[in-house]
Amino acid sequence: MIDTEDILAAHILVVDDQSANVQLLTRMLGEVGYRNVSSTMNPLEVCALHRKNCYDLILLDLQMPGMDGFQVMESLKTNTADGYLPVIVLTAQPGHKLRALQTGARDFISKPFDLVEVKTRIRNMIEVRVLYRQLEHFNAVLEQTVQERTAELRESEARYRSLTELASDWYWEQDESGSFTKVSGPVLDMLGIRVDSLMGNTGSSPTSGWDEGQRQALQAKINERQPFLDFTLNRTNGDGSCQKFRVSGEPMFNTACRFLGYRGIGVEITGKH
Repeated sequence: MIDTEDILAAHILVVDDQSANVQLLTRMLGEVGYRNVSSTMNPLEVCALHRKNCYDLILLDLQMPGMDGFQVMESLKTNTADGYLPVIVLTAQPGHKLRALQTGARDFISKPFDLVEVKTRIRNMIEVRVLYRQLEHFNAVLEQTVQERTAELRESEARYRSLTELASDWYWEQDESGSFTKVSGPVLDMLGIRVDSLMGNTGSSPTSGWDEGQRQALQAKINERQPFLDFTLNRTNGDGSCQKFRVSGEPMFNTACRFLGYRGIGVEITGKH
């Protein structure tokens, strides 16, 4: 619903070289309740006035000396910041109506004036303008909200990664093809572990010592896009010593539910109870 106060608060400019027409229209608009009505009899001033005041509606006479209404509209097209031309033309020439609409006018009012028609067309035009401005405001608020939420998500993601890296021996991400796009953690260098081998990455040769049954079970979960928590993997080293690891991971999807890959953490639990 449009508030009547928003309608009556609209900024309106009356442009006509005949003082009688200007007085008639401004008086009528004032009686209806419009509070911000101004006028000019000089068409050369219209662009500057609109640039300064951003009118919601311009009532524009077409037949004026020095600069007619068609020329004024052409000038306004290069002057409006939002690309919307809020013009109702005033004309006594039926043949000018179509040309005026083609030039960019939103509506027309015929001379001599029918005051009921004038009031109705003006109110309808301003309602459209108010809705247009509300839409602009809504889009601006929506864009700002999206930017804020995106920044929050990025910050949250950064905190998540930081915490998971601190709470685990290594953090990993892999893309939809199974290739690792990020692997971090000091344990990898300390133990000489290749995570792609540990996780069974496609195209990599398994490192000897890993329990093949466990690796295949883990790969099956990944193939089925299932999350896994505290999955245990055992490794037998060349000297006969054994190591035990625990990995957790979750699939990643975009907003269109397209699979993007996996991310997760791993810890060594050898000798831990």
